[in-house]
Amino acid sequence: NNEGDGPSSRPAFKAACWDLGHCDPKRCSGKKLIRLGMMRDLHLGQRHNGVIITPNGKHVVSPADRELMDQYGAAVVECSWARTKEVQWNKVGGKCERLLPYLVAANNVNYGKPWRLNCVEALAAAFYICGHPDWAEQILEPFSYGPSFLEINSTLLKRYAACTDEASVKKTEEEWMEQLEREYNESREEGNDDIWATGNTNRRRMDSSDDDDDDDEEDDDDDEEGSNKDDEDSIDGIYLGKKPQKPSAQEEEEEEEKDRYAISDDSDEEDAMAEIRRKVLASKTFTNPNKDDDKKPATIPNPHQQQQQFKPTTDVQPDSDNGDSDEDEDDEFDNIIEATPVTDRIGLAKLEKERSQATVTTRTFSSNAVGAPYR
Repeated sequence: NNEGDGPSSRPAFKAACWDLGHCDPKRCSGKKLIRLGMMRDLHLGQRHNGVIITPNGKHVVSPADRELMDQYGAAVVECSWARTKEVQWNKVGGKCERLLPYLVAANNVNYGKPWRLNCVEALAAAFYICGHPDWAEQILEPFSYGPSFLEINSTLLKRYAACTDEASVKKTEEEWMEQLEREYNESREEGNDDIWATGNTNRRRMDSSDDDDDDDEEDDDDDEEGSNKDDEDSIDGIYLGKKPQKPSAQEEEEEEEKDRYAISDDSDEEDAMAEIRRKVLASKTFTNPNKDDDKKPATIPNPHQQQQQFKPTTDVQPDSDNGDSDEDEDDEFDNIIEATPVTDRIGLAKLEKERSQATVTTRTFSSNAVGAPYR
């Protein structure tokens, strides 16, 4: 903050506010005035008998309210402009609720915006219009933007203070608004050649003047006259190849027709960019490192289908491709293979099924009725 500490003595004016807590305490002008003892706080539901500057007012403040301000002072509503609809206006205010005429804010939040005054600016404007410019300077003294507010609105504040009643203040405001509208329209009409009113000049195509055309013609003549001189026609620099050929007249015309600020549409550059994109996309950074590591979901075969699909064949020999051979060179090896025990999963399953069925026993109970003997 570049703001001062404020006056040490008690101010000559009377100021009050309803603080609704919408603003930041470090940036709120109303809270600072309360801390400095230049304004008192009012609670919700408390009425004020002085001049109340509020957006809910129906009349404009004027020098006719000076007597009431001298007696009871002025009050404002400390709230955010974005949350004015949330304010319970029936709990704040009083009999003399007033609006401010057209003024421009100079605070750090709404600088340059009309009608967007904060608490201290609203109180200063009310004091000035009611004939107390010294009060306005005194209440703005602790703030760095205080002198700027008075300087920006000095002409308007003097005109408002010179009025007598609300009607004259409204008339002055209307005349000022008409003057602003007239000046704006005139600036729009006269600003055709203004570089700041023609948009972004970087987006426009620069038209060559007649002088530039004459210079170009003179340069062409000089080039034709000096075409036989190697020293004059050579371009500055070192060339490791043949001397560059001059462009033809057709190529020069096409080059002149092209927009010097347009993006090049050379096909070679497009092919080069496409190749660069292909290499970038094919680089290691854009490849999927877990592409080969993805495992497919495991499938569990149906045991009944597996038994039907894989049935043991007793007719096939271990070395069936040599079974019909007349040579007995592999008989010994075949005997070893045949002697090796082979686990038959299907046979074991069948055996377990038979054993489970064998353990099941059935029992039958019967009852016979025997009659008692007769005597």
